[in-house]
Amino acid sequence: MPVIQRESPLGPDLALLMERHTADMHAETPPESIHMMDASALAIPEVAFFVMREAGRAIGMGAFKRLDETHAEIKSMHVLHEVRGRGLSKAMLRHLETAAQAAGFTRLSLETGAEPIFVPARQLYARAGYAECPPFGNYTHDPHSVFMTKALV
Repeated sequence: MPVIQRESPLGPDLALLMERHTADMHAETPPESIHMMDASALAIPEVAFFVMREAGRAIGMGAFKRLDETHAEIKSMHVLHEVRGRGLSKAMLRHLETAAQAAGFTRLSLETGAEPIFVPARQLYARAGYAECPPFGNYTHDPHSVFMTKALV
């Protein structure tokens, strides 16, 4: 199984992950409905950013952003398409949940797309116990967004 560690989102070998994530976010979603954070926006104290590596190669990433003392938001979950189908997204999600819980958070929420390209992501989150919820934080209703949340126990 690959190794997941906390790293800087500005790592020079993360360009491919960031490019692919950006391309996926822009594939079917109108620009005004894209809520992703680029690498520099992820490089702030409120964000815990993690990289999944296999034989040293960055193959996945995920992060969570502090919203308040007990609530964090999952950001920038992405696994390279050529290594999908091995449970790596599930492993990254589990890692983010464990790290968020260790950091004192009792709830994780997320925003993902409503378009067909995001069906696998929504299914992953639902299987992991996330339920649809109203917009949270600074989000407002958007027909291109699906909001989900989970209490960490």
